[in-house]
Amino acid sequence: MLFVVITACDDGKKEAERMKMEAEKMEIEAKEQKDLEMKKMEEEKKAMEMKNSIAGKAMANEDLSTLVAALKAADLANMLSEPGDYTVFAPSNNAFEKLPKGTVDNLLKPENKETLQSVLQYHVVSGKITSDEMMAAIKGAKGKYTFKTVAGEELTAMMDGDQFVIKDSRGEKSQVVQGNVDASNGIVYIINDVLMAKK
Repeated sequence: MLFVVITACDDGKKEAERMKMEAEKMEIEAKEQKDLEMKKMEEEKKAMEMKNSIAGKAMANEDLSTLVAALKAADLANMLSEPGDYTVFAPSNNAFEKLPKGTVDNLLKPENKETLQSVLQYHVVSGKITSDEMMAAIKGAKGKYTFKTVAGEELTAMMDGDQFVIKDSRGEKSQVVQGNVDASNGIVYIINDVLMAKK
């Protein structure tokens, strides 16, 4: 009789342990599943943010393929896909084609990465400037609104009729051909000339 009771107790313990292990296993699996789902959601969110970011919008625009190649070569694509607020004056492919022959190829070389970075950063301004704000600033500054780029150099915005014109520090002007392209981390204006700081 005692033997039967002990065996039953042992069986009961084994069963309890087995159930405990089952429960722990299920808990671990549920946590792993939850972690996996969270990771997937995080990746989807990142992909969505990337798609809606300045870099993402540029990548989706065929007319900005040269700029995208330049951003990648300069390691700046990440900066323009991460959260933040930027205003970017994005030169179109046509703008890059206006540069002297060989300039773009030369800038894309690894040894010219720093020069390329400073050229591209000259087209980026911290903060989001909508076209309404830019127009108000131009009017408030008696027709010429000057602001600093992330490269530390200045650009000047003005109006030519109903068109925005951006003047670089050399005095060269570029026209905004498409404005107010809204992105999750800023705003893009497509321009028809590459802006250059005075050497």
